[in-house]
Amino acid sequence: MGNHGKIGGLSTAATLPADAYRSQAWHDKEQDQIFAHSWQSVGLSHQLKEPGSYATTTLAGEPLLLLRDQKGKLRALSNVCRHRASPLLKGCGVAKVVQCPYHAWTYNLEGKLQGAPEFEGVENWKKSEVCLPEFAVEEWGPFVFVNLAKQPQPFSEFVGNIPTEIETAGYPFSHYRFLTRTEYVIECNWKVYVDNYLEGYHIPTIHPDLYKEIDYKEYRVETFAFHSRQHAPIRAKSGDGERRYDPEKEKRHPLYYWLYPNFMLNIYPDNLHNTIVRPLGPEKTLTIFEWFTAPGATASLEETISFSDRVQKEDIQICESVQQGLRSRSYDRGRYSVKRENGVHHFHQLVEGSLGREKLLL
Repeated sequence: MGNHGKIGGLSTAATLPADAYRSQAWHDKEQDQIFAHSWQSVGLSHQLKEPGSYATTTLAGEPLLLLRDQKGKLRALSNVCRHRASPLLKGCGVAKVVQCPYHAWTYNLEGKLQGAPEFEGVENWKKSEVCLPEFAVEEWGPFVFVNLAKQPQPFSEFVGNIPTEIETAGYPFSHYRFLTRTEYVIECNWKVYVDNYLEGYHIPTIHPDLYKEIDYKEYRVETFAFHSRQHAPIRAKSGDGERRYDPEKEKRHPLYYWLYPNFMLNIYPDNLHNTIVRPLGPEKTLTIFEWFTAPGATASLEETISFSDRVQKEDIQICESVQQGLRSRSYDRGRYSVKRENGVHHFHQLVEGSLGREKLLL
């Protein structure tokens, strides 16, 4: 296969093969070995404040029940009854107990079985030993993360030095207020979208309005163990027309992060928004944008969200075009720009490491 047939050092490496972006086998392996073994953003803390509050979701095919117990502890439980596998709760709300809609088995807010009607006479079975499987859960700022692994990666290792950087920059991370959520379904593999996010190489050609706002020459990506940070300084004014941001008035610089495998976080003085990238299949992806306003912010984010939507639609168009190109019989792998695509290379190394195809290089 040669030196360019696998991920290696940036200057000699080749990208992931085209099959990684279109194969059902790759997709299935990623669900088991990446999404079921990594920290995933699955909910928002403000929805789960009071005892008994709950929300349901699915992660890597696993139905999840997020709920706050009577002592205030947030739990991530299996949303599947231990009797005959019926889903337990739907949507979100507040409950005193968790009751199965099939045969009325009930569980307390810690996931322990409380009632199993007409179940007398069953041998080698004790009600006191039945409980809903529980998964690792963490709250970080306004977000709730879950990891399905039996021995999950420490959350502190996952976020690295990001919390310290946010605090040092003076952002009230835990106090941003949820505003709105936007979803896009894109006809491309999830990694095509992440690849695109992790490089600014395409900005001059794909995002003309964004290009006017940033100092492209100073744009760079700094990689860490399980995340990367993008440096995209706002370009100084030069008398070339109306600008969205005035760098002379901004006291705090925006922070841009990507956390492996599929979570993006953008923090500004007046707002915060994140992006979650979820595969719906080998060639279909859901991207979720969640917007938050900063404490005390009075200005509307309508223009900011509208600008983001235009940029997103530009990204959708190019990502769907790339997916079509990846179906070509004549294309397998490409090479990286050493100057502009180190973030993509880092991501591909982490994917390879998670799937066990070769030793993880950091």
